[in-house]
Amino acid sequence: MSARVEEAGPDGLASALVASGALQTDWLPTYRAVPRAMFVPDRIWPGNPEGTEQRPMIDRRTDPRAWLAAVCSDRPLTTQWDAGEHRGDGLGTTPTSSSSLPSIVFEMLADLDVEDGHRVLEIGTGTGWNAALLSHRLGARNVVTVEYGPTVAAGARQNLTEFGIRPLVHVGDGREGFPDLAPYDRVIATCSVGELPSAWREQTVPDGVIVAPWGPLYGGEAIARLVVDEEGAARGRFTRSSAFMRLRQQRPELPGPDVYFRGRKWPADGVRGTTELSPLDVGGWAAQFVIGLQVPGAFWRAERYDGGAYTLWTYDIAGDSWASTDFEPGAGEFEVVQEGPRRLWDEVEAAYRWWDGHGRPALDRFGLTVGPDSTVAWLDDESCPVPGAEWPRA
Repeated sequence: MSARVEEAGPDGLASALVASGALQTDWLPTYRAVPRAMFVPDRIWPGNPEGTEQRPMIDRRTDPRAWLAAVCSDRPLTTQWDAGEHRGDGLGTTPTSSSSLPSIVFEMLADLDVEDGHRVLEIGTGTGWNAALLSHRLGARNVVTVEYGPTVAAGARQNLTEFGIRPLVHVGDGREGFPDLAPYDRVIATCSVGELPSAWREQTVPDGVIVAPWGPLYGGEAIARLVVDEEGAARGRFTRSSAFMRLRQQRPELPGPDVYFRGRKWPADGVRGTTELSPLDVGGWAAQFVIGLQVPGAFWRAERYDGGAYTLWTYDIAGDSWASTDFEPGAGEFEVVQEGPRRLWDEVEAAYRWWDGHGRPALDRFGLTVGPDSTVAWLDDESCPVPGAEWPRA
């Protein structure tokens, strides 16, 4: 359940978050003591809780009422585009910093399960609100937060100083954690990863907890709650779906169509076929997640036409395999063309059929085991690994 409040103020948002179960009673005093509004800049681009669609920019200086309504609602707020290079009022190319929607903030803090005296490492400072919440609960001396962007870090530092709380804000590569003050009882990331950095495990005490958004290249993402064992491996289940910006150093460069066709026209040398599996069926968040587990190194794009028809393009990031699957509304069979050493649509369909054959399990039935040498995804427990979902550490 998503908590939505328009112009109800922070108390109204708190009531909605408590009613939805996102805000637990032990975090309620901290919520009230650390207003989100003190950690949000003048210019914001509100998004929708269910997705990444952005709404027009709101500027507090020209429309304070709309700004406050957005801040006091359960929406993500983009605060920076294109690593600060975007200067216009419209949307930039890539969002690079944000204030996460409050419901996921407090759900992840509940997953973190902090106790008095715990020391916490946060990856992704953003506006500083999450670091302030943790500092209020645990004491600023027990919180270290790492931010890659110097401009973002400076803004967060200013917000935290003006609020009167000063955790250590470090500018650096989040993959490296912060070894100077390790080990930590808890590690939390506010950016998603496709490979859990080894430093996060190594800097966490045995029985310590790592909470991080995790998702494969293909799509879909969920919050992983992992417990570190005495040998340094981390294992645990996913707790809920999520949609975070990717860790800067793990954002892939995706080849464009020209790489695959090299001046040739579709269908090039592709092999034609048909499928009864609709492209619509593989587009859901959970379906994408499960396909991504089993079809590594693949991503998709959609080419849309009038009347609801579209082509689902599936590509191999290596640049040598592709598949096109044509969707027509009302059709029971769909044309497929595939080229390259991988038959990508066949892989996608096999992954979907596996998921469908297991009753389409929700994301919270899946888990990860992350060790020094590899990562393994599983369904329900480690005795049921997901087919093909084991990856050696790069």
